[in-house]
Amino acid sequence: MNPQAKLIFTISLLLGTTITISSNHWIMAWAGLEINTLAILPLISKSHHPRAIEAATKYFLVQATASTLLLFSSMTNAWYTGQWDITQLTHPISCLILTSAIAMKLGLVPFHFWFPEVLQGAPLTTGLLLATVMKFPPITLFFLTSHSLNPTLLTCMAILSAALGGWMGLNQTQIRKILAFSSIAHLGWMTIIISFDPKLTLLNFYIYSLMTAATFLALNSIKALKLTTLMTTWTKTPSLNAMLFLTLLSLAGLPPLTGFLPKWLIIQELTKQSMAPAATVISLLSLLGLFFYLRLAYCTTITLPPHTTNHMKQWHTNKPTHITIAILTTLSTMLLPISPLIYPLS
Repeated sequence: MNPQAKLIFTISLLLGTTITISSNHWIMAWAGLEINTLAILPLISKSHHPRAIEAATKYFLVQATASTLLLFSSMTNAWYTGQWDITQLTHPISCLILTSAIAMKLGLVPFHFWFPEVLQGAPLTTGLLLATVMKFPPITLFFLTSHSLNPTLLTCMAILSAALGGWMGLNQTQIRKILAFSSIAHLGWMTIIISFDPKLTLLNFYIYSLMTAATFLALNSIKALKLTTLMTTWTKTPSLNAMLFLTLLSLAGLPPLTGFLPKWLIIQELTKQSMAPAATVISLLSLLGLFFYLRLAYCTTITLPPHTTNHMKQWHTNKPTHITIAILTTLSTMLLPISPLIYPLS
């Protein structure tokens, strides 16, 4: 892709995200989401492969539908209450439609079917944007309207997301699809707590974005798209694979790694809100996700390739992405000891 075009699309992504997260009016928020959608489409379809074009088409249709629902929700609320302010969403029908619209934007169950297919058709760098940056504006809208949304509906959607995200990732062999189902399961954790402690949702999203960025950039560096490819990368970049192993375990939420922090705080908050059964169920469902993370980690480090050849070692490369990966993997694995500092900051 032309560097100038890539720069324009990247600036448009930043602009759309900034407009949405800083707006008070529903029309401005909707305009920011539309700019985001239009900016990411060329990045999804830049390879001109039929699967990439199919992914871009699916993404466009789903996001256009979700934006229409969001606009319809805000118009319904304005019709009944005369309010266009995002925080003043009070009409129950508007709240229900908005929950559906944002769930569709994020890929929450039952509107999750598009996300694994789109992520599978996109390149790894674009997949990283889809899994992190593109979810930030809808999460912000969730945060701003969390006091108006139905907690029971959100809890049901969250538990279903955690269940389906874990269950459907079990027999996948494509790494991007595994990471898509992982994203759906993490969204379940973010959604279950948003009615009770919205700041915890944002903290969970930030830490999830950190770990996902480290994983995607490491996979992009070793050019691994399937589990079979991942098995043969150990001899090329042992140090990077060892760090990828720890990042995957952090994504699974194992202590004493960073990924355990949001799960720990969410379970604690749910217990305080007398929702111990929901906390128990979602904790048990996270074991499904743990299984496929362990399978990925096993393929990354423990298995030896069937035909070990002499590869040129790739440790001493001066690419700036390697410095980024080093910083992100360190943060993805070692933030738990300073959790008393992180939680008040959120």
